[in-house]
Amino acid sequence: MQQEIRFATFNVCNLSQPGAKLYDNLPPLTPAEYEAKVAWTAQQLDQLDADVIGLQEIFSMDALRDVLARSRRYREAALAGFDAAPDPDTGAPRLMPQVALVSRLPLAVPAAVYTDFPDGVALPAGSRDAGRFARAPLHAQVVLPDRRIADVIVIHLKSKRPDYRSGDDFADPMQYAQANLRSLIRRGTEAVALRALLSRLEDQARRPRIVLGDFNDTADAVTTAIVMGSGAAGLPGEELSGRMFDCNQIQQGRDTLRHIGYTNIHEGHYMTIDHVLVSEEFNPASRYAVGEVLDVTYLNDHLLQHKPEASDHGQVLVRLRLYGARDLTAAM
Repeated sequence: MQQEIRFATFNVCNLSQPGAKLYDNLPPLTPAEYEAKVAWTAQQLDQLDADVIGLQEIFSMDALRDVLARSRRYREAALAGFDAAPDPDTGAPRLMPQVALVSRLPLAVPAAVYTDFPDGVALPAGSRDAGRFARAPLHAQVVLPDRRIADVIVIHLKSKRPDYRSGDDFADPMQYAQANLRSLIRRGTEAVALRALLSRLEDQARRPRIVLGDFNDTADAVTTAIVMGSGAAGLPGEELSGRMFDCNQIQQGRDTLRHIGYTNIHEGHYMTIDHVLVSEEFNPASRYAVGEVLDVTYLNDHLLQHKPEASDHGQVLVRLRLYGARDLTAAM
């Protein structure tokens, strides 16, 4: 049985077809720029060489298919993802960033997206799309080499970009502050909604869960802690139940003296805002562990090279080891 499995998260940065207008301040890709973007992204996927990869900022599934066709390792991989739904009022196509998943491991059932927040979760009245994720999480049931099924969720939470309203004065410090607060509230609400979804999955079937994504916040941020379920007391002997754990914190090979991990550079600040979380089934501190996190690697050299076709995010690669029958017997 294959015991080592590799999971990764990769924000590809605005992967779209050439000529597609995404934002007012961003010119569409030319055919030559598209070719360079596809080639670089395919090369980066091959370098990751992960069994399962969560992807963010996919504006076109056809563009992602071009990437996979250009890769060496993922031409035959399973692909899960959806283009944005048409405008509900006009029916016209919409270009909006989505998440996707590429897997060399089989999927038990077709993947699903969670467009709406769970019951009881909503943004303040008057907010745009008060009951919906800005970028719907994707849920795939991945069959691990030991035939166990793992719930894998790919996410992209709201960025820290100020959420201005129509007519706001960008030069007004108070309006800037309010716009930042709206972004924080949306990201926090999406974190609560994701926590509710993870809890629901836990209630439906107790099996390993893995979250791959761009959290747009650090591992110690309140929003990330909400997703992880930190602070829940739990019953005696069940303190880890339902929680998620940052792989970087529980990896066996962590070297605190040499560890340099970051996935984004913003205004000169080096930050890790892309994370891989696992449930207690991959935390050796749990009596229910079926494996462990061996190590976490950050692919971020390109962030200092300023290539126009490259992503503005580093990638996170996690190596997990599944316990064999001997490991599980020894742990009992």
